[in-house]
Amino acid sequence: MSLLSSKKRINIVGLRGVIGDLGRFQKGLTLENCSSILEKAFTFKKPSVVIIKINSPGGSPVQSELIHNRIKNLAKKNNVKVITIAEDVAASGGYMLMCAGDILIANKSSIVGSIGVISASFGFKKLIDKLGIKRRVFTKGDRKSFLDPFEDVSKKDIDKLIKVQDSIFENFKELVLKNRKKKIDPKKVFNGEFWTGEQAKKIGLVDSNDELNTYIEKHFGKKLKIRNIEEKKSFIKNILSNQLPNNDIVDRLIEALRENSFWSRYGL
Repeated sequence: MSLLSSKKRINIVGLRGVIGDLGRFQKGLTLENCSSILEKAFTFKKPSVVIIKINSPGGSPVQSELIHNRIKNLAKKNNVKVITIAEDVAASGGYMLMCAGDILIANKSSIVGSIGVISASFGFKKLIDKLGIKRRVFTKGDRKSFLDPFEDVSKKDIDKLIKVQDSIFENFKELVLKNRKKKIDPKKVFNGEFWTGEQAKKIGLVDSNDELNTYIEKHFGKKLKIRNIEEKKSFIKNILSNQLPNNDIVDRLIEALRENSFWSRYGL
């Protein structure tokens, strides 16, 4: 047996950004755009461990669950142990991704948690009344204009939104419990609050606050072959990304502001 083959193989991959489709210019984290890199992480040189670095404030609950499930399926299919690590932030959908790991690690100063569902919007009813604007909406289906920002919000709409949020929230809690059931107190963590990595360890949301290299050496020894798995951007894509028309600047700005709104919830 060669010296190389006697080493334990560990692949490291990063999942970073707001989860979901943000638009033409801001690349959100979706199953479609991270599927190939995850496949490579779990199959390249047949690793025994895959480490997934997560830096995400959350986003789409659907894409969060799809990526989580993809990680779990790849780990089972390839018989690979998974370690997930929170970098700056692994909150909301970002924490959902962490729950795909067998071991969850966070730096003491990382932001972790935010297990909940949020929906935010604006109301412009008084503004358009003040400006003397008349809005005309024609629908088939009396619920089609749900939560119209130019009308007063109705109790019926609020009740409907709460039911939808309840359904998503229950699914989120069930996913977390599959990973952390014996380690957390649901009454303490299922409230939408977020914590530092150090606090998160105390309440069972993560398993360790060790620095990555320290954790690897402590649990896997020094005879390791570690590879960072990265997706290379093609030369053509690099050129095209810098040749976009100037009249797209508004779209770029809106998408950037939208992305920033996710990060700013956690003081970033």
